[in-house]
Amino acid sequence: MKIKVGLYGTNGHQIQHVLQNHPKAELVAVGAFNKEALPVSLLDNKNIKFYCTLEELLCDEDVELVSLCSPRRKDQAADAIKCLEAGKHVYAEKPCAMSEEELDAIIAAVKRTGKQFHEMAGTAFEQPYLEMRHIVKNGMIGEVVQVLAQKSYPYFDGRPQDEDVDGGLTMQVGVHATRFIEHVAGQRIIDIYAMETKLGNPARTGELRMASSMMVKLENGGIASIIANYLNPRGFGKWGNETLRIFGTKGFIEAVDGGTRTRLVIGDKDMGSITEKQNSVNYFDFYVNSLLDGTPMPFTLEEELHPTRMVIRAKKNAVLVP
Repeated sequence: MKIKVGLYGTNGHQIQHVLQNHPKAELVAVGAFNKEALPVSLLDNKNIKFYCTLEELLCDEDVELVSLCSPRRKDQAADAIKCLEAGKHVYAEKPCAMSEEELDAIIAAVKRTGKQFHEMAGTAFEQPYLEMRHIVKNGMIGEVVQVLAQKSYPYFDGRPQDEDVDGGLTMQVGVHATRFIEHVAGQRIIDIYAMETKLGNPARTGELRMASSMMVKLENGGIASIIANYLNPRGFGKWGNETLRIFGTKGFIEAVDGGTRTRLVIGDKDMGSITEKQNSVNYFDFYVNSLLDGTPMPFTLEEELHPTRMVIRAKKNAVLVP
């Protein structure tokens, strides 16, 4: 038995490539989706149906789960609720909502309909962050006191000047950093503040934020700092210039240069690079297994969505530097 999946939109990290030869899920329909975006192995599948609208896709009784990369992120929470109320499970690009009210409405719809909803929240299950998560959970660096999280991507002319299209820098990039803090470092955020700037935006009259800094208070009394920007130069050689550095009472662990270099230091011992004991795990696979055989997800829905809730809160009160 396979979960039958419909794809809606291509505005984000749609999962058509994940569905190639997937052992437990199959693509049966797409909506608002260019056929050319399908991998070659799926182009030849005559059973895939093509629709223009989400409403048409939801009328397809074969579709059991909808993967949402809505054309405008501002509409995605409402789209998710439509899917749930149509009896479909939902897998949504981040941020899945752009206000806490929308986030709460999605959660309420899950409870009301009995259908499952998950965000594309797999940041902590990509290496080396998956191994860092295990090291922290095992107590090797002691109690976490401070975290530094950085996400830097290149600017390109296609970056939306309207934040309603993709959610904007603080929410759509910053959520990876809040997941670093909560899902890798294992520390729940209880307060967060953001400062943003449009300095460096080539479209001088546009609304694109080029950099965002966030200060974070952790539930255990610790603190964290977040840097997010569209300032990663192409010469860096990697799309994402990521840094995650977690300081504990016994030592620290870090991944720098886009996760290509790691280091673990405990007390007076430099342990060098960490050894990744397993491959990255696609979050979609967790979801499919939970649907097919009831295998628990790595997080409760509240734990999964809390990093998103925090960047929504940071954005709502963000200070824009003139």
